[in-house]
Amino acid sequence: MTASCYYVTTPIYYVNDKAHIGHVYTTTVADVLARFHRLRGVRTFFLTGTDEHAAKVVDSARERGRSPQDWADENAGAFQETFDRLGMTHDDFIRTSQERHKSRVTRYVQALMAGGDVYPGEYEGWYDAGQEEYVPESKAKEFDYKSPINGKPLVRKREKNYFFRLSAYGDQLLSWMESNPRAVLPEARRNEVLGRIREGLNDVPISRSGQEDWGIAVPGDSGQTIYVWIDALMNYLTTIDTDERREFWPCDVHLIGKDILWFHAVIWPAILMALNRRPGYEWVTTPRSVYAHSFWISEGMKMSKSLGNFIDLPKLEEYIADFGLDAVRFYLATQGPLGATDSDFAHQRFAEIYNTALANTLGNSLNRVCNMSGRYADGLLPPVDTAVADVAIGQVIGKLKSNAGERTKSGISAYEQVELHIAADAALALVRDVDSAIEQVQPFKLAKDAARLDDVKVFLAACAEALRIGSLLLWPILPGKIEAAWRRLGCGDYAKHLENRGLGQLEAWTRWGAQVGPRQLEAGDPLFPRHQEK
Repeated sequence: MTASCYYVTTPIYYVNDKAHIGHVYTTTVADVLARFHRLRGVRTFFLTGTDEHAAKVVDSARERGRSPQDWADENAGAFQETFDRLGMTHDDFIRTSQERHKSRVTRYVQALMAGGDVYPGEYEGWYDAGQEEYVPESKAKEFDYKSPINGKPLVRKREKNYFFRLSAYGDQLLSWMESNPRAVLPEARRNEVLGRIREGLNDVPISRSGQEDWGIAVPGDSGQTIYVWIDALMNYLTTIDTDERREFWPCDVHLIGKDILWFHAVIWPAILMALNRRPGYEWVTTPRSVYAHSFWISEGMKMSKSLGNFIDLPKLEEYIADFGLDAVRFYLATQGPLGATDSDFAHQRFAEIYNTALANTLGNSLNRVCNMSGRYADGLLPPVDTAVADVAIGQVIGKLKSNAGERTKSGISAYEQVELHIAADAALALVRDVDSAIEQVQPFKLAKDAARLDDVKVFLAACAEALRIGSLLLWPILPGKIEAAWRRLGCGDYAKHLENRGLGQLEAWTRWGAQVGPRQLEAGDPLFPRHQEK
């Protein structure tokens, strides 16, 4: 039984930078998950957007003689254009400078103040200007009083501001995480967060002074601006806090990078717990899961612009030009840093994965089945449940059928667990089952005997059926190429169902024999031409 709604988010991205592999990666993973749940027939909401109220935006705009809003507009527009060009299917793109966001943030902070969870105070500590956050003494000392993110010296600051009473929610956070094994993923991140919570929590400053002209004022105090990071966290709620969208809460998966784990796995759930205590916010519960993935490295080294190995948008577009958009999606989704370890974006590895998984396996198998169907049956294959006279061929078909059921179950489970490489492996294993069956039966030899031709046609129908089922599991990752494959396999109507973010029927469609009657297959150019290095 599947849920009726699914809500997945990316972090919202700083507008002070151009899109690079980190932004594209997280958004691609979210897009794959959103497509999978739509394919399954679940009403889905996929959110991304831009985080705009940072002090760095003010500084960069000033350097260019621009207003912060103009600079934010330009960069937010570039992110939107990039995601649209890459075929992302987000349902909304939130900008923190939008009034719909700012008005709700003000309302939430008012509720927190009324409940005593936000209060005025004074803070002195180590400040990371690049991240716009205070760093605890223990962490500052651990990194020799330098930023753990960019290595720049921390600054000692003292200021009056407003605090969130995080210290009051330690036990509730522990209970949430211990009762929900998927609250924070992967397991290494969960253990990291649990350890820090058990050490004790301090209240955290949530406002700053001196940035009154750019940001959201603390209710009742125009001299204080809500910190960019708390303003940003609330986007996940402001976007769906409408009568039409509220049913999507709680969020099923917040996808983030490991560098912002603490904000999302501790401070954000605690804010939601505090809001939940206020009248009218009883529906605001904790998220189902926060998934903090690791980082990309390049050719075995940490990415650096000075080293020339930084994977920015122009570099990704080179790969798209050489291999195709779906091939880039496949590499990001299946070779990326889901889990606790970083992943390498290496050219040789990319080409190897492309040729092995896409050209030689998926593309080659589709070509073989379509070409043999054209050669021995004029492309018209009988219903997959047609009986065969040859017992041995019947056994091979039976094995294909049972494997299809097992691979489908494994693939669906992997998507649910955000294990995209396992989901893809399950689908490709079914494709390899087809290749193995062809080698075992050798229809190209049997077809020379006219008396065996009917069995050959039934066997090829079974191969096409297995490819059809495998293709459904691959569609969230390879939507463009799989829709081309569907047209060749005689099931192009699936694409019509899924057009404009429509809903599919994955469980029904992946049943063996779900496509009844004869089917017309079409030969064509290779789905993934084999890559040769220039």
